[in-house]
Amino acid sequence: MQKPPQQVEFALKETSPNIGAGAISGDKLSCTYDLVEQMQYLYVRVVKAKDLPGKDVTGSCDPFVEVKLGNYKGVTKFFEKKTNPVWNQCFAFSKERIQASSLEVVVKDKDVVIDDIIGRVMFELNDIPKRVPPDSPLAPQWYRLEDRNSRKAKGEVMLAVWMGTQADEAFPDAWHSDAAAVGTDGVANIRSKVYLSPKLWYVRVNVIEAQDLQPGDKTRYPEVFVKAVLGNQALRTRTSPSKSINPMWNEDLMFVAAEPFEEPLILSVEDRVGSNKDEVLGKCLIPLQNVQKRLDHKPVNTRWFNLERYIMVDGEQKKDTKFASRIHLRICLDGGYHVLDESTHYSSDLRPTAKQLWRPSIGIFELGVISAVGLMPMKTKDGRGTTDAYCVAKYGQKWVRTRTIVDCSTPKWNEQYTWEVFDPCTVITIGVFDNGHIHGEKGGSGKDARIGKVRIRLSTLETDRVYTHSYPLLVLHSSGVKKMGEVQLAVRFTCSSLINMLHMYSHPLLPKMHYIHPLSVIQLDSLRHQAMQIVSMRLTRAEPALRKEVVEYMLDVDSHMWSMRRSKANFFRIMGVLGGLIAVGKWFDQICHWRNPITTILIHILFIILVLYPELILPTVFLYLFLIGIWNFRWRSRHPPHMDTRLSHADAVHPDELDEEFDTFPTTRPSDIVRMRYDRLRSIAGRVQTVVGDLATQGERFQSLLSWRDPRASTLFVTFCLIAAIVLYVTPFQVLALLTGIYMLRHPRFRLKLPSVPLNFFRRLPSRSDSML
Repeated sequence: MQKPPQQVEFALKETSPNIGAGAISGDKLSCTYDLVEQMQYLYVRVVKAKDLPGKDVTGSCDPFVEVKLGNYKGVTKFFEKKTNPVWNQCFAFSKERIQASSLEVVVKDKDVVIDDIIGRVMFELNDIPKRVPPDSPLAPQWYRLEDRNSRKAKGEVMLAVWMGTQADEAFPDAWHSDAAAVGTDGVANIRSKVYLSPKLWYVRVNVIEAQDLQPGDKTRYPEVFVKAVLGNQALRTRTSPSKSINPMWNEDLMFVAAEPFEEPLILSVEDRVGSNKDEVLGKCLIPLQNVQKRLDHKPVNTRWFNLERYIMVDGEQKKDTKFASRIHLRICLDGGYHVLDESTHYSSDLRPTAKQLWRPSIGIFELGVISAVGLMPMKTKDGRGTTDAYCVAKYGQKWVRTRTIVDCSTPKWNEQYTWEVFDPCTVITIGVFDNGHIHGEKGGSGKDARIGKVRIRLSTLETDRVYTHSYPLLVLHSSGVKKMGEVQLAVRFTCSSLINMLHMYSHPLLPKMHYIHPLSVIQLDSLRHQAMQIVSMRLTRAEPALRKEVVEYMLDVDSHMWSMRRSKANFFRIMGVLGGLIAVGKWFDQICHWRNPITTILIHILFIILVLYPELILPTVFLYLFLIGIWNFRWRSRHPPHMDTRLSHADAVHPDELDEEFDTFPTTRPSDIVRMRYDRLRSIAGRVQTVVGDLATQGERFQSLLSWRDPRASTLFVTFCLIAAIVLYVTPFQVLALLTGIYMLRHPRFRLKLPSVPLNFFRRLPSRSDSML
């Protein structure tokens, strides 16, 4: 059954932005920045000054520069007592906001009361040259300073002034006039940046055995285990079954580590001497830089490591030099795996860690982040709602962050980014956030609030086609699904080799080590959580920081948490998949009951032909599938799939189910609500338990056919098998198939309303349900 479409406000909208892609002529840039609208900027680079006169009583000079354009004013940093300062700062003024006809660059002397003017340089906007990349940057020039009366003053300033676009290499680091309200402390937090995730490795520690341990109490059998710590990850082996001073384990422990390796692996051999007391028998510290890297499944060489123990001597902890215990290990960095750091359903990268195992790229993915409209106010400033929005896009190891557009509900970014594509069956994630740190670390102590995100699967895109759509930003709140605005994107997937891309569909999704030496589901889940924490911690240390809440939202860190809404959605997804089979079953039932006699007669004829000519069966099936595919091609989707509120059951979810979904783990709700939810979960689990029990009953009835639990039933079945074997041996298969098909398609006049004999026989077979307590 076709699901009703979701509401129009939550649907994807095709747009027609004024971008350069596909343009034949005009002044649009058709090279690097053709997926975004061109934005004109006036750039002013203040390089340095020389021979500045002293304005103070002491004859010193504390110079800085003001760049004025109408109501906008950009200021450089100032230097104390320096007549030849070097600033090398760039300022960008948006052309659409320019209301002046001239540009003024003023060199001033910092003073306590009022700043003294050293000199200035004036530019008429009509005389400023235009620069279009890939032209080389404009060379700065020396300009003689003038006073207010346009007379020559002492000193010179080196400047470069030009008109350009956001494609200019000066754009990312420039001071922007539309962010004039942001102080110098917050400027770094609003710039666009490109980040790289750290290179992640799986660390495999195979703990084999230990020798010559020296437990404190030699009168008892030691219960020894090994604890391994790497950063904030801690794992331990089971207690050795051989309770001796030479214990054995032969157990694997798996960790996640990131280059550059900052923390060593610490192994400690411990003896369980009491219920809550462990005695450390020895430790060893292994730097990961010295660990062998493995690219395939071949085992690396084992090594013996000396265990160290520290003893108290005169109140001080000293190394026991007489200690001679050691531990036998096999340690390697597994480069043949892909370290999963994001949800497996939305993976953007599937390559192994080791670069030697990478296949060549199959194409290029380009993303143009154009603008957003109708963004909801995310915070309050001066009694009114405001939003300082920026975008983050993540694909593979590369993260990009656009600049923050300050105090605007309709921001225009018009920034374009490119990624290499190694597998088409991957997903790019684009998130929109509100910047909570535009006034620096002190002024913006809050978190960067999520506005919404978009996922685009590359395999759903046609190659070399530009998709321009406005994506609704949907966020699920405790009060229900809410549209936070729309983001306009332009995307293009360019394939460099169609043969290589089609060949990728024959390769396994993950590197071969995942299939030769598979990790358990529990291991993968734990390792994925650790990988997310490492990536989040490393990107938080960047400048500007990509905040922890941003990284976790982009990586879907909470996607594994229980949700009644998701459970319902997944159930109906399964029913949707089975809907085709159910429809075929209903159609066949109508054929069998002669609801449409003409169709039933045609099916009889087709069936007889296929029985007489069985070699036509497979060609007929594949031809039928081919025709269905060609027919469906006409109705294929013309745009990338997007978040579906109906599919997610987010548009009609019960408030209590949402409250449960947003509850923390462990819960913080009152005991009566937790009891109610627990009882509800028990009732659902009871139904699931009944279904599982019914499935087990049917399987056990099949087993009882030949198990002689019911001697009479097994006698009947064995006798039937003997007779069937003789009949099938002497009867041609085609005759048997013909008789069976005609019997199945017989007219309702020859049908009984009672169940068939085989079904009656099967339902009477015993199962083990009567042995259950």
